[in-house]
Amino acid sequence: MKKTVLLLLLALLLSTTASAQPPLDAFIAGYAKEHNFNGTILVQKNDKVIYSASFGLANFRFDAPNTVQTKYRIASITKVFTSVLVLQLQEQGLLDLDKTIKTYLPGYTGPAADKVTLHQLLNHTSGIENMDKVKSADEAIRIGMPAYQLPHTTDQLLTQFASGALVHTPGTVFDYNNADYLILGKIIERVSGKTYDQVLKAQILQPLGMMNTGMLYQHNIVHGLADTYFFRDDRGALVPDLPNYPENWYAAGGLYSTVNDLLKFSNALFGEKLLKRDSLARMIKPGLDDYGYGLWSYETKIGGKKYRVVKRPGQIMGAQSQLYHFMDAGVTVIILSNTGTTDLDQFVAEIGKRVAGNP
Repeated sequence: MKKTVLLLLLALLLSTTASAQPPLDAFIAGYAKEHNFNGTILVQKNDKVIYSASFGLANFRFDAPNTVQTKYRIASITKVFTSVLVLQLQEQGLLDLDKTIKTYLPGYTGPAADKVTLHQLLNHTSGIENMDKVKSADEAIRIGMPAYQLPHTTDQLLTQFASGALVHTPGTVFDYNNADYLILGKIIERVSGKTYDQVLKAQILQPLGMMNTGMLYQHNIVHGLADTYFFRDDRGALVPDLPNYPENWYAAGGLYSTVNDLLKFSNALFGEKLLKRDSLARMIKPGLDDYGYGLWSYETKIGGKKYRVVKRPGQIMGAQSQLYHFMDAGVTVIILSNTGTTDLDQFVAEIGKRVAGNP
């Protein structure tokens, strides 16, 4: 009898300790500290948020902390939104993904006009000359970023940076190129008769109640938006991001959001609330480099078991983001950061492995 009571007390003690300091909490806190993580993390499993916490500062000058309500630049997670808008227009019969750019942008002057399809823009196999010729922070510091540091209208962006030569035969080479999504943004506007921002609000943000998500503009102040910082090797310190016009990333990377808003988007997308099942299947079907439409889609192994993962990272200088979803395990991990100090690819994979692999 005494032995049974002792075992029950021990079990209760272990249960209480585990609930006070779950392994996931301990792992994330330890990893964040060791790798200087600055930002917000949210984890959902089986429709329940099991972890949500913030680290570090949204503004270093005023010691303003990050919180779960902090808005962050989400960089190329924007491409998932753009892909959804394109597929919605296809479902409405307004677009055909196998038609070429010129079908919808008759004034487009690049050599890709009658050779590159919307499908090839969506999966980055257009073959259009890459607009991002500056490939490192060191280069950006020395020579700047012409596409992003000068004011441009979306028409100017299309003409100057997304109408270049064809450097690959369309459909044959994966080349991650923001120009592909600038073109798609202009096609959305031409077909809908509205701005990209207006279509985004009407089709996604307002229906889902995403009140803390929107397009960034240099002339607007977004309340609660984290400042962004990147690490300069030559200074050995974090410094403010280089001056830029955030709207120049447009349909390829111009959005801000919060972890809770992105969870609404993720749940609606993978819950088939934004797209029909066939459209979603086409979106996440892996092509070259395991890339679908605006995201990567692949299999990973945890404890010898295979899982289907959909992943969308983003990075613009100090702004980093991750949307990481297990299609068959009910797990979603969202990480948003305003400093370029942590390898979020590794971090999100480690979190996902622990949550999906733990019944």
